Amino acid sequence: MPHNPIQLLVVLGPTASGKTRLAVQLADRLGGEILSADSRQVYKGLNIGAGKDLREYSIHNTNIPYHLIDIATLEQEFSAYHFQKEFYRVYQDCQARQVMPVLVGGTGLYLEAVLRGYAMQPVPENAALRAELSGLSYPALIERLIAVKHQHNTTDILERARLLRAIEIAEYERRHAPEPRPAISTLVLGVHWDRTELRRRIAKRLQERIQQGMIAEVEKLRQQGVSWERLQNLGLEYRWVSNYLLGNVSSQEELFEKLFSAICKFAKRQETWFRRMGRRGVKIYWIEQADLETAWNMVAPALPGIGQKCS
Repeated sequence: MPHNPIQLLVVLGPTASGKTRLAVQLADRLGGEILSADSRQVYKGLNIGAGKDLREYSIHNTNIPYHLIDIATLEQEFSAYHFQKEFYRVYQDCQARQVMPVLVGGTGLYLEAVLRGYAMQPVPENAALRAELSGLSYPALIERLIAVKHQHNTTDILERARLLRAIEIAEYERRHAPEPRPAISTLVLGVHWDRTELRRRIAKRLQERIQQGMIAEVEKLRQQGVSWERLQNLGLEYRWVSNYLLGNVSSQEELFEKLFSAICKFAKRQETWFRRMGRRGVKIYWIEQADLETAWNMVAPALPGIGQKCS
């Protein structure tokens, strides 16, 4: 457990694990507020497919305030940098009001950007550098990247455009130190389910979303001018419903089967990401089946006086 009183409570877990409900229950006991860490819920218009069930933020006839939802349009590209910037803004506001922020989500990159304090900053395009690099061969560009950034992502060298951008970012970061990130004392809870039960929960939730009008939601986005390419890039529900509407999936039964399989694979990737976070030093206390009392017994000791007041 953290040695100092926690300043941020985090609830993470794979899709359909019940992490949002657990976070809301904890926020209710703490008088806290929810900060969402979901890469699609930041966008306006992505509701059913993104699982943006705002009814979950109401408990005991009380509406729990939430943040970092519906803060961007689909015309905008919202990156981990933007998320981190918005997170710190809301976090500092909660601190000033003496409100406990409860960060909840399953987007590993967003969570890790906060929990490991990634040094992130916007990097403008450097026309002069790009002109300098334009005449270099592919192997020469790789050597240039290694010279300025020895430890690089393998995806940086998959194609020339990515490689140029990676060099551009590395050169910028050599000359511009990022702003310092505040040290935050955190308690991280992870929701865990048996794989079979998680798959059952995924299937149930997917069926509910289709019944709630997920297909009609994608049709409406198309009518509003959102391109097929943009919808495909949003992944999972938006990709597969787009395929269905384009005639690449023959029936709603096939849509369910293919989307269910894709979501299960996604949940597995999320769990792999969380395990890797643990290996990188993020201590995660796992809660079986999103059990509130088990979670509360971990939270209360880290907040002297809170447990007696709220239990």
